Amino acid sequence: MGRNTGRFWQKTIGRKQESIIENQIQETMSTIIYPSPIFGPVKSRRLGISLGINLLPADGKVCTFDCIYCECGLNATRKAKSAMPTREEVAKALEKKLEEMRSSGEQPDVLTFAGNGEPTIHPHFGEIIDDTIDLRDRLCPSAKVSVLTNATLITRDKVFEALKKVDNNILKLDTINTGYISIVDRPTGKYDLDAIIERMKAFEGRAVIQTMFLKGELDGRNIDNTGDSFVAPWINAIKEIAPREVMIYTIDRETPVKGLQKASREELDRIIGLLGKEGIKASASY
Repeated sequence: MGRNTGRFWQKTIGRKQESIIENQIQETMSTIIYPSPIFGPVKSRRLGISLGINLLPADGKVCTFDCIYCECGLNATRKAKSAMPTREEVAKALEKKLEEMRSSGEQPDVLTFAGNGEPTIHPHFGEIIDDTIDLRDRLCPSAKVSVLTNATLITRDKVFEALKKVDNNILKLDTINTGYISIVDRPTGKYDLDAIIERMKAFEGRAVIQTMFLKGELDGRNIDNTGDSFVAPWINAIKEIAPREVMIYTIDRETPVKGLQKASREELDRIIGLLGKEGIKASASY
């Protein structure tokens, strides 16, 4: 497939990520760190009444991306000191919360794996998905099970098979420009975009693509990914993946790096319109 970094980013590739953003780090960012293993329910912009399942530690962040827009902060400044919850701890806490909600007449629309980083990192992610589906079927059968993942680990067979079981398999794909990914999403390990897109295609439509659109400057460079040079090749990749739906969104909270700006409603609506012309179902959160 051969994704191109583009000349715009060539001077940036190879430089340390920290040196690119060091002058723009927010020293007093209002970080959001979620309780673990269960938090909420909260009203999600995209999913409705969501009961959160956080498979990461409660005191910090663990992620295979280090996004400059992450509401949890940067990895280096939000390091976790405690362990991930065990499979048994997650199941016990989830069962207790669902029973409490049912007793009070509440019902979640969705059980959402999210929180302080990348949920598929958990060594028992697949087993926890099975436990969650069993609890859902017993205690809140109308609720959906959703996973918000940056998709870095979907090339692992166990992760791939687990994600095939959930109702909303929500996969991040902010762009197909690998240079942009390297300084905005900032993978912490090997990131093979072609292999990830091939795996996205292998879900055969049982996936939702989620994309962050933003503007601003980083290290003196414009990082606006709302223009046609980014959107057109991204749409071509979306057509290849053929997801059930596309969700696009923009910055909603304070970011750990200064100089970032929301994409406008008009810009997001334009992208929705372009997707619609290709017959792709899409929604935007402003």
